[in-house]
Amino acid sequence: MSNPQLFKFKTITEYHRAAGLPKPAHPLISVVHMEDMKKPLIEGPYSIIYDFYSIAMKRMPGVKFKYGQQASDFDEGVLFFMAPGQVFGVELEKGAVHRPEGWMILIHPDFLWNTPLAKTIRQYEFFSYSVHEALFLADKEEGMLNSIAQNIEQEYQANIDRFSGSVIIAQLELLLTYSERFYQRQFITRKIASHELLTRLEDVLTGYFNSGALAKQGLPSVTYIAETLHISPGYLSGLLKSLTGQSTQQHLHDKLIELAKEKLSTTNLSVSEIAYELGFEHLQSFSKLFKTKTSVSPLEFRHSFN
Repeated sequence: MSNPQLFKFKTITEYHRAAGLPKPAHPLISVVHMEDMKKPLIEGPYSIIYDFYSIAMKRMPGVKFKYGQQASDFDEGVLFFMAPGQVFGVELEKGAVHRPEGWMILIHPDFLWNTPLAKTIRQYEFFSYSVHEALFLADKEEGMLNSIAQNIEQEYQANIDRFSGSVIIAQLELLLTYSERFYQRQFITRKIASHELLTRLEDVLTGYFNSGALAKQGLPSVTYIAETLHISPGYLSGLLKSLTGQSTQQHLHDKLIELAKEKLSTTNLSVSEIAYELGFEHLQSFSKLFKTKTSVSPLEFRHSFN
């Protein structure tokens, strides 16, 4: 996208007006049916920032999406999530007919006020995932989430009473819980892509370790690794946890210990020199980590090769 126009929507009502939709039945929550949108905001590329949450099930062939700086890899029905303040880009492919299908649930943070979900919603890591990390759904899964969206819409369009808010919050929590389950399933069913990402991760770590950066900068941060792989830290952590049972930090430490073993068994460097080359300021920190991972001290490991 080149110089896309930026639209920022503070309220759900503002978004309805811009998309040619009727005024929302509830000012703080709305289920938008994509086919009801009269037209795109503009014909050229544009970016959107919401001051509210969005959960979207979209089929929009002929439309390219970007979330932050990452391009999407889908045009079929998938689910993706946006938190307030995130940037979402849209560009119509040349000659494409704008016929979107699906729905969006728009939730203003004020709707969640004084509910447990207000504190826990950001703990769902998929709100930090890029669009190309969107949730791919089986037909049965899509049907389940469609039903929940329908229940939410029916609830706020009915006569509002003191139970309405609690019912909608419960439906939202159910949708998020199912989404979390489906994401874990996706890490398994999309194994080829997942293992390709692991291969790229190993290449990044090998390059970093071989560059001498450990001695100067220490271990690479999770954020640095994720940015190098063009994914979010949350997605990297979720993928590693699913495939290896380890956090990103644990994976880094294992790679570090393997390198330490290599140096202890194949060089004449002192333990202090090895600790320094691996980015440790203090020998005690290196020795403690090594013994935690191997049950022996660095010197005991070295002696086992003599």
